[in-house]
Amino acid sequence: MNINSLKISRIPVLICMVFICQSGFGQPQDQYNIDSAWALMPGESWDGSTSWVAADGKGNILVMVRSAPYFRLYTREGGFIRSWGDIPVMNNAHSVSFDNEGNVWATDAARHVVYKYSIQGDLLMTLGRADEAGDNSDTRLFNQANHVFVSNSGDIYVSDGYVNSRVIQFNARGDFVRIVGGEQGAGEGQLDLPHGVALDSRGRILVNDSGNQRVSVFGADGGFIESWPVPSRGGIVVMADDTVYVSDVNAGAINILKDGQLLDTIKVDVRPHGLGVDVDGTVYITDARARIVMKLSKTAN
Repeated sequence: MNINSLKISRIPVLICMVFICQSGFGQPQDQYNIDSAWALMPGESWDGSTSWVAADGKGNILVMVRSAPYFRLYTREGGFIRSWGDIPVMNNAHSVSFDNEGNVWATDAARHVVYKYSIQGDLLMTLGRADEAGDNSDTRLFNQANHVFVSNSGDIYVSDGYVNSRVIQFNARGDFVRIVGGEQGAGEGQLDLPHGVALDSRGRILVNDSGNQRVSVFGADGGFIESWPVPSRGGIVVMADDTVYVSDVNAGAINILKDGQLLDTIKVDVRPHGLGVDVDGTVYITDARARIVMKLSKTAN
């Protein structure tokens, strides 16, 4: 694996304040510091679209950029650690996530593949076949897969949503388990452009059903349970206490939910496509169009 060393330059830090604009249970409104120049960015600017961001809960923040090297690893404070990723070539580096073992999962939506890497950048697994697309019934091929979640047991959940309307579950070896959804529409159990997936502590499968502006909830067996009306064309993160963060590019918002109820909404003046949340509630977002990565840190009331 070709690990790239990038020149690190410190740039002026722009910090402003944002307020949570809705408080569902009447708590005092929280305040956030927004650092829109959080990372010590190579070359003083991002050299490609900043598609996604993920936090591993252990101090590492990973930014996915749509130009090689696709993976840029930082500390929580924005210190550059290393970068990797030029082979295989990605035509649309779309999302990145960590599993509990610290491995990195990435999607290339344009080439219809999912990659698993070590944190050092070694390619460990590939799901799908590059440049081959499948339909909603296919058990091995994707059509513009856009996000991955890996459960505590190692099962792999792939949001296959830009063309198809489903989540595909695999076991830790990459063997097919089931299709969740698989029919486009707005009815119960139907999906329209799923754009993210995560599991809660009960093993329920939460899907960013973005075309329907909701989060659709399925049981561990893939059966539909309920849906939550919240815009969801972005990322989804479920915390240890089952607090759910959902971003949406069109609303310019990160919605925070618990048990399907909206707690709060953080409004931002960007399109929050990628979403990562650290264990202390610090939120990281990316805007692919504006080439921005923001860190949102809670301040004392």
